[in-house]
Amino acid sequence: MTSPLVCVFDYGFGNVRSATRALEHVGARVVLTSDRTVAENAEGLVVPGVGAFEAVMTGLKEARGDQIVGRRLSGGRPVLGICVGMQVMFERGVEHGVESEGLDQWPGTVERLQTSVVPNMGWATVETPEHTALFRGIEDERFYFVHSYGARTFPLGTTEDTGRFAAPLVTWSTAGGDADADRFVAAVENGPLTATQFHPEKSGEAGLQLLRNWVATL
Repeated sequence: MTSPLVCVFDYGFGNVRSATRALEHVGARVVLTSDRTVAENAEGLVVPGVGAFEAVMTGLKEARGDQIVGRRLSGGRPVLGICVGMQVMFERGVEHGVESEGLDQWPGTVERLQTSVVPNMGWATVETPEHTALFRGIEDERFYFVHSYGARTFPLGTTEDTGRFAAPLVTWSTAGGDADADRFVAAVENGPLTATQFHPEKSGEAGLQLLRNWVATL
């Protein structure tokens, strides 16, 4: 059986080399490119992202990544967003008082975490939902986070089917791993759209298994 082809979208933002190596390690065929045809037609598309929400959105639009993501999802073709690549899937982001439009795949706002120490950097556990495929076998593991902003709510309903796709499965974590700290969205599984706030490519064996789980769905 031929391994699925995964396109890591190379638009100038993100740990593209680390993501590429991690995906290759778990058995995917990987191409690192901003080529529209490849990005639209690969079995899986990975949208990494580091830095500011507004800058990442600007880079995506310049590379027509907004159109690519939209077309893939409208056709039910898998997309995985990582870190700011997850944040831009939301309706908007607010950084330093500046509001920027996101890709609007989910309602909600990415905003500064309400915690005494930012960035939220280091290893933390996550609260996974029932029936998760992404975290199968790694529900109790820790993952590596580095971010100052996040989605602190997930307004899209998660208890009933939304019609076309099953209800989204949302994974949560807390800033600093402290149960009393600010709670934020750590991952979402929503039909063809999957995303993580943490970096699976930097999360050791647990991160590799998560990527392996995702690739197995392609």
